[in-house]
Amino acid sequence: MPDHVEGSALHTLFRSEQGGHEQVALCQDRESGLKAVIAIHSTALGPALGGTRFHAYTSEEEAVLDALNLARGMSYKNALAGLDHGGGKAVIIGDPDTLKSEDLLLAYGRFVASLGGRYVTACDVGTYVQDMDVVARTCRWTTGRSPGQGGAGDSSVLTAYGVFQGMRASARHLWGDPSLRGRTVGIAGVGKVGHHLVEHLLEDGARVVITDVRAESVERVRAAHPEVAVAADTDALIRTEGMDVYAPCALGGALNDDTVPALTARVVCGAANNQLAHPGVEKDLADRGVLYAPDYVVNSGGVIQVADELHGFDFARAKAKATKIHDTTLSIFTRAEADGVPPAVAADRIAQQRMADAR
Repeated sequence: MPDHVEGSALHTLFRSEQGGHEQVALCQDRESGLKAVIAIHSTALGPALGGTRFHAYTSEEEAVLDALNLARGMSYKNALAGLDHGGGKAVIIGDPDTLKSEDLLLAYGRFVASLGGRYVTACDVGTYVQDMDVVARTCRWTTGRSPGQGGAGDSSVLTAYGVFQGMRASARHLWGDPSLRGRTVGIAGVGKVGHHLVEHLLEDGARVVITDVRAESVERVRAAHPEVAVAADTDALIRTEGMDVYAPCALGGALNDDTVPALTARVVCGAANNQLAHPGVEKDLADRGVLYAPDYVVNSGGVIQVADELHGFDFARAKAKATKIHDTTLSIFTRAEADGVPPAVAADRIAQQRMADAR
């Protein structure tokens, strides 16, 4: 890895309104092939907490930018979840299917440990509970471990539950009833989080349409629930007639200049991080009459789960906290109407105020 951050990544890092990150660590271990970026956005509320993403980025600059954006999102997420944690995120560069090894994860754990507790890591896209068990061997600031290792297990369980609570709040705000019964919900991405979300929605009486780039993920859901419909791809899903709620549950940037005009849904509420491709998309959604539940608010169930692990994990206690995502989402919609701004702007203002008060 280079010992400096170039171009737009550097610009993002030092722009106070978009970046303002406290620390960025570029990590390399030649023997294992590890190349990683650890970004700490804020520790105003406490140690930065956020997962580790393992992804085949097209460039090192792309990896740095993703880490910066994800870390900033974690600061806001943790603030609105009421956690005593700041925001941080790590990315490991490479294809996890070919590069991931025990030696690489151990080396990564040593880098996290070198930060002395300023950053607490967990799972994210491309990393799993068993990976965190390995990382924990060289780093005690690791969450999302297996129950056998004293951990909370799969954090996608409460992530999906929290998104469902956000959908209930959206339905209540828009239609006056928190139930999704009889509503059609389209889910783009039925992997770690999405397939749990399907369960909640079917139990609530919703009609579900899914799509995923991985055929095996679709087949797993269909095998358990043959009543679930399948769209050819995300483009077909967002254009589905009669869809009430669209749930992006894969990678970021799902809401952009191409997808927003094509949306048929009245609500967007999903688990993916950084759904808004660029500033201004939140206004485009509002102008079209689409209610957007800010991603970092509704997908905070997972971080609530792993944060609870640091205090001796209690699932009932963590689930009770995640249930409050419903009320938090409603309060954001109320604040947005009062301020005359989109919900994403209202959520940012509330999170920024909490961090400012802490400072």
